[in-house]
Amino acid sequence: MSPRIRILPENLTNKIAAGEVVERPASVVKELVENALDAGCSEIIVEIEAGGRGLIRVTDDGIGMSRDDALLAIERHATSKIATDDDLFALSTLGFRGEALPSIASVSRFTLASRERGAIEGAEIYAEGGRIKEVKACGMAEGTMVTVRNLFFNTPARLKFMKSAETEAGHVGDFLTRLAVSRPEVRFTYLNDGRTVFRALSGTLAERVATLLGRSLASALYPLELAAEGIAVRGLVASPDTSRSAASHLYTYINGRFIRDRVVQHAVMQAYRNFLERGRYPVVVLFIEVPPGEVDVNVHPTKHEVRFRHQSIVHDVIEGAVSEALRPTPWLRQRQTTAAAAPPPRRESAPAAERVAEVRELLVSYRPAPAPSRPLFSPPLQEASPLPAVEEKPKPPAELGYFSSLSVIGQYNASYILCQDGADLVIIDQHAAHERVAFERLKARYRAGGVEGQGLLFPETLELSHREAAVARERRDELHRIGFELEDFGGTTWVVKGVPRLLAGRDCLRILRDTLEEFQSIGTSRTVADVVEELLTRIACHSVVRGEHPLTAREIDALFTQMDSTDFSTNCPHGRPVLQRLSLADVERMFKRT
Repeated sequence: MSPRIRILPENLTNKIAAGEVVERPASVVKELVENALDAGCSEIIVEIEAGGRGLIRVTDDGIGMSRDDALLAIERHATSKIATDDDLFALSTLGFRGEALPSIASVSRFTLASRERGAIEGAEIYAEGGRIKEVKACGMAEGTMVTVRNLFFNTPARLKFMKSAETEAGHVGDFLTRLAVSRPEVRFTYLNDGRTVFRALSGTLAERVATLLGRSLASALYPLELAAEGIAVRGLVASPDTSRSAASHLYTYINGRFIRDRVVQHAVMQAYRNFLERGRYPVVVLFIEVPPGEVDVNVHPTKHEVRFRHQSIVHDVIEGAVSEALRPTPWLRQRQTTAAAAPPPRRESAPAAERVAEVRELLVSYRPAPAPSRPLFSPPLQEASPLPAVEEKPKPPAELGYFSSLSVIGQYNASYILCQDGADLVIIDQHAAHERVAFERLKARYRAGGVEGQGLLFPETLELSHREAAVARERRDELHRIGFELEDFGGTTWVVKGVPRLLAGRDCLRILRDTLEEFQSIGTSRTVADVVEELLTRIACHSVVRGEHPLTAREIDALFTQMDSTDFSTNCPHGRPVLQRLSLADVERMFKRT
């Protein structure tokens, strides 16, 4: 009886390995460019034709290889980057397995040409389907050039799953963008069918991001840098109004390697949770430096996933770094600083002041028609209640925060505050603004010991399910810190003796049931901190002014003063924006003046 177990031939094992490493043309580009970066190059040129199916050529000016090293490089598991087991846990290079070049050569017509620095000539190796056909000397510049033609020519099953040339070229561009962002000191050139797609010169990270992601996006990015627990985090974070519907603009790097890691992404999203609506993702360029022994990058063939030894510490450091960068809402502060540092007012400032005065005068004299049930604008701001006898001395303009420095025009539909900032019209959602203030106060009180509660004159009884009752017993301390005072009455009956003071007079029992439901989600995909924050958000939302609530001038001033001292002040806790800005040019376009 013949044996059923057999050793696979080398050409078949190479194709199997290629299936893991070479998914599409972009995978080839990634492996070759990473090798070029490991070789210490200062310039990389990537050329493709027919979406990478016809040609992929990567040229670099790195240290190059000798003839013998070049021959060894296309053998499986041949590498210069590791030698022992210990090296796997102290990796400082992007590549290390020694699988990329033989895998690529096994499914293409492959040419490797390389010349060492200081060598008289280079060596050129031509392989077809993984078999070396020719080795010869060649004249070339110092560095390495790898040419891949007719990718998957000998694996038609893989070839028929390729997308259109435009789609494959787009994937190549995405991969190159991620690699180019990580190395702003290296020049990158990308050519598709002879046309230059982008050329990124060496420079700073901000300049590289501006080149690759666009000048408009670069102007909305703000730097961050933090080191703690042996972990360094630096990079750029964007304002929430540049968010995307997918995570395509989350550029996260561990020790210079681009990764898509759930721990890192969750930490970033947690830091942005007060800014973004559900389903939206921020624009972030983040470099995390972790001791090589504390992270394992050898967990996936594409090396996009990593495993941290101390996962929670890395998560908390990343979240803290991004949160600290976002806390002062730098996009507002920058506008304010720019305005303060501007030269003396030009002649246009006087007409602007006159327009504000005209609008105020119109608001005062405005009287709605009898037909509508409510006025378009709230009562004029001049009709506010009188100020107290002892009036606080107003702050000089230099000390005013962004919101307090706005010129208030009026209130629209008793829900939105209309303001003028220079020549811009700023519309503020008073409910979202008030909700953010209340939420930050509740968080501060919770951290300080607990949200202020109010005892009920007539306690309420509440019938809970067995699961809800178990959660109430287990989470009684957290419930008390949130402001709910409960007493077990026996069985599944509970007595509610106190509620958060901000919810007094509202449907507290419903919110309490929702709170218990939220606590049941702990241990599945949420932490106690996540649940508590969600509950404080809900309490804040139910406790503040709703829409169609007229505000006096003093109330608006008080709200703006509170906003200036509040973190994350441009978005409500649910992520909705607090303000929208219309420039004078935008308004003039509405009325066909431009």
